[in-house]
Amino acid sequence: MTTDIDFYELLECERTADAGTIKSSYRKLAMKFHPDKNAGCKESEAKFKAVSEAYDVLKDPQKRAAYDRFGHAAFRQAAGGGGGGQDFSGFSDIFESVFGEFMQGRGGGGRQGQRRGADLRYDMEIGLEDAYHGKATEITVDVSAQCDSCQGSGAKAGTSARTCGTCAGHGKVRAQQGFFVVERACPACQGSGQVIADPCAECRGDGRVERTKTLEVNIPPGVDEGTRIRLSGEGEAGARGAPAGDLYIFLHIRRHAFFEREGTTLFARAPISFTTAALGGTLQIPGLDGRHHDIRIPAGIQSGKQLRQRGAGMPVLQGRGAGDLVVQIEVETPTKLSTRQRELLEMFRETETGDECPASQGFFAKLKAAIAG
Repeated sequence: MTTDIDFYELLECERTADAGTIKSSYRKLAMKFHPDKNAGCKESEAKFKAVSEAYDVLKDPQKRAAYDRFGHAAFRQAAGGGGGGQDFSGFSDIFESVFGEFMQGRGGGGRQGQRRGADLRYDMEIGLEDAYHGKATEITVDVSAQCDSCQGSGAKAGTSARTCGTCAGHGKVRAQQGFFVVERACPACQGSGQVIADPCAECRGDGRVERTKTLEVNIPPGVDEGTRIRLSGEGEAGARGAPAGDLYIFLHIRRHAFFEREGTTLFARAPISFTTAALGGTLQIPGLDGRHHDIRIPAGIQSGKQLRQRGAGMPVLQGRGAGDLVVQIEVETPTKLSTRQRELLEMFRETETGDECPASQGFFAKLKAAIAG
């Protein structure tokens, strides 16, 4: 680098500036100090080179990250070594310290090591009663399991894997691409650092075979739609003895014939006769807990009114207590009347004053007033 002036200062930008701001500022300054506009001016020419040099670094996210952390020192090391060639080992070390997590993988530096097996998903449908009480059940899944013949090593019994000669057991190889040194998984051993000369006949060197497994699943009371149950180590086995992944069971609740659910609250619709609505009474609702819950209906109840029974809803998952049962009343108008019933209703109508149903009386009064107005 030809200057130690701060690159952000050269481009007249804040260190927090985004890529668009940096680009816009560079274009303005490049136009201002371009040699074609300042013929023969050494100061403008030097300024133009410095601005271009700063923009070349800050426009590249990787170079900018290295500069933000190490300043000009990152590029001095990268360009060091003297002579005609360039030694990229210095910048490689700095670049690796900045982007090490991505270059080395989750397992850290050196050989990539064993890669954990993949996680699996299993969708299970259960009834609302099962969600209320909980249950123990079994599922059958097809998974890649550890090979018993080679104990997951991938090598034939009596033999073992040898260190990969291509990567010297590191599991990675480096390649220089212009300014950067890029690391990738070794093509000879696929990142394991080892090569199997005599593979197991049963798993063909993979250390895994396809199997059908029967697993026991314990569903706790109170589970809801989308509840996830994790079975540790029951997913895909890792290659060549690596740890297995997990199996995640996602629960789906079948629609119930009577109850609807919202969290721990159960909802139900209950039709009642118009006489019960007028005179009041008691409604028995069978709950998921196996008991009958008596719901008291006050006299004069209207359709749509909701009555709540505390503690008769769904249990709290992994907690204490339960939600509520909410019963929505629907007053049913009789459609089939005997002669005697019709006579009694006619007698009742003759005694009506309008005060029995204030809502309807008020409605018609308002309607007449609105039309008259």
